[in-house]
Amino acid sequence: MSVVGSSLFLKEISENIHMNTKMTRSRAGSAAACRLFLALLLSAVLPACMQVGDGLPRVSSSSPSNLATNVATSTNGQGNVVTGKQVTATFNQAMNSATVNSSPAGTLLTFTLKETSGNNVPGTVVMNAGTTMATFTPSAGALLPDTSYTATVTTAAQNAGGTAMPTQAVWSFTTKATASTGQAPVDLGLAGTYAVFANTGIDNATVPAAITSDIGVGPGVTSTAITGFALNLPAASAFSTSTQVVGKVYAFDYAAPTPTNVTTASTDMGAAYTDAAGRLLPDFTDVAGGHLDGLTLTPGLHRWGSNVDLAFGTNVTLSGGPNDIWIFQITGTLTTAASTSVFLSGGAKAKNIFWQVAGTTVTLGANAHFEGVVLAQNAINCGNQASANSRFLAQTAVNLDQNAVTEPAP
Repeated sequence: MSVVGSSLFLKEISENIHMNTKMTRSRAGSAAACRLFLALLLSAVLPACMQVGDGLPRVSSSSPSNLATNVATSTNGQGNVVTGKQVTATFNQAMNSATVNSSPAGTLLTFTLKETSGNNVPGTVVMNAGTTMATFTPSAGALLPDTSYTATVTTAAQNAGGTAMPTQAVWSFTTKATASTGQAPVDLGLAGTYAVFANTGIDNATVPAAITSDIGVGPGVTSTAITGFALNLPAASAFSTSTQVVGKVYAFDYAAPTPTNVTTASTDMGAAYTDAAGRLLPDFTDVAGGHLDGLTLTPGLHRWGSNVDLAFGTNVTLSGGPNDIWIFQITGTLTTAASTSVFLSGGAKAKNIFWQVAGTTVTLGANAHFEGVVLAQNAINCGNQASANSRFLAQTAVNLDQNAVTEPAP
């Protein structure tokens, strides 16, 4: 069973259990009969549920997600190329790209998209550099409005070791009633595996920090540039560990393949910054003069030709669905004062929020809470005990102070 449809599957099982339990009790009046029914049902269900952790390749998430509504009909992607709405399938492990996309493009029917009525949508499929995400791009400039679509990844998809998906993944979504263009997420590449990555150094001023996921520093930068973490490096290891990091710590002076990987992550971070900064045709420009206090911001491309700030004790809300994308282009600094919060509503996800900041600093105040991926041209500075569901990706330094930084949930 694929993870994409698991929520619907479990809901159906729960309803069946409830219904059949009531029937058993009413007809037989017997607790023993009820227990027997549940045992028989679970004996059939558990093997399928256990497959999720069996190490086999599967589609772990999709965009749009299953049963999503009000999906944009087109996508503005990297390089400002507008295409039909791109559909992505993210796998739980690295895949053999030759089994998912094809040459010539579009001739391999492993990943398909159809109108729910049955009409096929011509398109091409491309895997990302890590071979963990496939993107289907329709050949037409847009999908049809107010139309239901079904995406399928078949069992022809194989992982890097040649093992095929045990079951196909199928999910459906419905487009908006009127044509609209949404932003594609910014491709972070290998930088997207870190909660904190900095080209010059990472410092934690006050112990303990609580970082969930990996941290690392850029090309040519040794582990001496990671301070305040009490690193433990086993002999000839490619990574060190810290009690303050639920993940691994990487630096250029560690064993292979780390020097190559942090160099690639730095390059990917720069490319992601350039992509976010280069998106054209903003949906919103200079909203509230850059003062976010009390605002509710909807998905799309937001641009400010100024500093952006959030005043002491206030909040800003990002309201949208789990497939919606926010890209914030800020030519100045970004400052959230002490005790401020970035709130998410409507199912919005931190992984789909990108703050591209060209100014000299990104500053989070003490006890502030932040959401979204930060792509900073310069330094990111965090006040004492500020928290974030974020990736801090800085082209200079990241300076922490007893902060909790958790990578965004998928």
